[in-house]
Amino acid sequence: MKIEDVRRSAYSMPLTSPSFPKGPYRFFDREFFTITYRTDPAALEKVVPEPMKFDEPIVKYEFIRMPDSTGFGDYTETGQVVPVTLNGVKGGYVLGMYLDDEAPIAGGRELWGFPKKFARPRLQVEKDTLVGSLHYGSVLCASATMGYKHVAADREAVLASLAEPAFLLKIIPHVDGSARVCELVQYYMEDVTLKECWVGPAALGLFPHALCTVAQLPVLEVLSAVHLKADITLGLGTVVYDYLKDEQA
Repeated sequence: MKIEDVRRSAYSMPLTSPSFPKGPYRFFDREFFTITYRTDPAALEKVVPEPMKFDEPIVKYEFIRMPDSTGFGDYTETGQVVPVTLNGVKGGYVLGMYLDDEAPIAGGRELWGFPKKFARPRLQVEKDTLVGSLHYGSVLCASATMGYKHVAADREAVLASLAEPAFLLKIIPHVDGSARVCELVQYYMEDVTLKECWVGPAALGLFPHALCTVAQLPVLEVLSAVHLKADITLGLGTVVYDYLKDEQA
């Protein structure tokens, strides 16, 4: 293979059998179960890096079921998002995610910088209850429940929340172990078709684990919960802050 062939074809590893196809990536019937809760502000300060800031000690714990996505297939993920501002722009800082499929782990980390690790999240309906759970190996790390489709949600408010950007801390190490890429990435969900959205009573439990650290932001008070289904396109990102630039260091 010629040098120019490498330059032309390289976008993911391994070179001759990429872990995922090129985007864009469209998700059909993508299902979100999000519980918003109040946490310890001191704990939040330890995990939200500058220059992002948070106004209140609020966390959104998400379960996301993706039965049909281009390139990535069928999988489930879960994780925590912190409402923040960056340069006056409101959005959500994606703190950590856990999912059950290699292709979106590789694609999410390599392309955008999603903080993804392999685990066993589940989202399902059990009789009258929407149930989300996260196991890391055999250990239960998160358990969430919500009354199934109790009250229709405010569609405009849900669409407005889906239109906000999200922020990721993308880290790629050099061969000597130092950071070669360390930057904040901003992305949007695009071409959103909201199919249904609901609110209702909810509960959330987070449990300590050495490697699955969702419990580092403890649940002090559950504030709200929303359950929705939508078709979306996951937009590619832009770099909004580079930690390694001399003028910013």
